[in-house]
Amino acid sequence: MNLPNKLTIVRVLLIPFFVVLLLLGHAHNDDMTLRIIADVIFIIASLTDMLDGKIARKYNLVTNFGKFMDPLADKLLVCSAMICLIETKQLYSWFVIIIIAREFIISGFRLIAAENGIVIAANIFGKIKTVTQMFMIIILVANIPFAPLQIVGEILKWVALVMTILSLVIYIYQNSAVLKEQN
Repeated sequence: MNLPNKLTIVRVLLIPFFVVLLLLGHAHNDDMTLRIIADVIFIIASLTDMLDGKIARKYNLVTNFGKFMDPLADKLLVCSAMICLIETKQLYSWFVIIIIAREFIISGFRLIAAENGIVIAANIFGKIKTVTQMFMIIILVANIPFAPLQIVGEILKWVALVMTILSLVIYIYQNSAVLKEQN
């Protein structure tokens, strides 16, 4: 159990605390203290995502556990946050369904590729999608009643949605050979 894998586990363990604090903050008339603590937890969890990958690559600590758990932890964190934001009425369910559907499609694509001995690395559009989603979540969770921040949150929603769809289309286009039958 190396440091990058420990950071991934910490990310997963932070998710329930984030969810409980965000939903309690919402239930208690948008208690800013609880929402800010939830936001700090989300930011810390998001930073472990960036940090574990950098450490694993720099010090050659890449493991099968990390290859499996790191993307799973990211999806759990982001999807949990977005589902909670449906509860707080800050995101629509159709919006979150599109984002989760993209993750299922990409995961299925990677499984098919792996069965054929092909490893498909994340591309820049997927990374931009993830960063955009995380910034959107940070702004929405904080829910600070300051008009410019509210506008930034709305813009980030649409940018995140566009990047989700765009990254999916590009990913499928670039890797379409994976879907072709090989005899």
